[in-house]
Amino acid sequence: MKLGIYGGTFDPVHLGHLILAETVREQLSLDEVWFVPAFQNPHKLGKATTPPKARMEMLRFAISGNPRFRLCDMEIKRKGHSYTFETLQAIQELHPDAEKHLLIGADSLTDFPNWREPGTILSLAKLVAVNRGQSSVEVPEQLDPSQVCLLEMPAIDISATQIRNRCEAGKSIRYLTPRSVELYISANQLYETSFSESETT
Repeated sequence: MKLGIYGGTFDPVHLGHLILAETVREQLSLDEVWFVPAFQNPHKLGKATTPPKARMEMLRFAISGNPRFRLCDMEIKRKGHSYTFETLQAIQELHPDAEKHLLIGADSLTDFPNWREPGTILSLAKLVAVNRGQSSVEVPEQLDPSQVCLLEMPAIDISATQIRNRCEAGKSIRYLTPRSVELYISANQLYETSFSESETT
């Protein structure tokens, strides 16, 4: 099995996330792409995050209807800081024979050598960096270019921050995220006010 692993906060999931996942699935002929929402992203410490249950529900709505997309809750269940190497180790135990591909935006490639246990990550999965419209992408000198697969996708100028800001300002988020996610956000009044630190768990 060829498996794509796509981690992130997904706060909220939006069309850019889905297009990236489908682009990689198609270009690399992946059997499945697993969306792995973080319990606590170590790169976003100190920032308020929507409770995991809500982020999981939005992802579930967003990927429904695509049999190649799967929601993986192992980081939510593990709690604490969500480190990619630990997630890959857990997936390796479950699927030792799967060919694993770790999906990241090319803008995250520069910082990858500073992630926790990058060597362990590269020993468990092929790193797939997707250019989301940047003019150029450079592989950090600490990485062998053969360790990284660079792919291109259409430039989609959508971010989770943009969606949260628009909700807080009472503006439309139509066509930025799937309609089912938009309705969930509206029904639960997400992002209309900032979550307090006590609500993040």
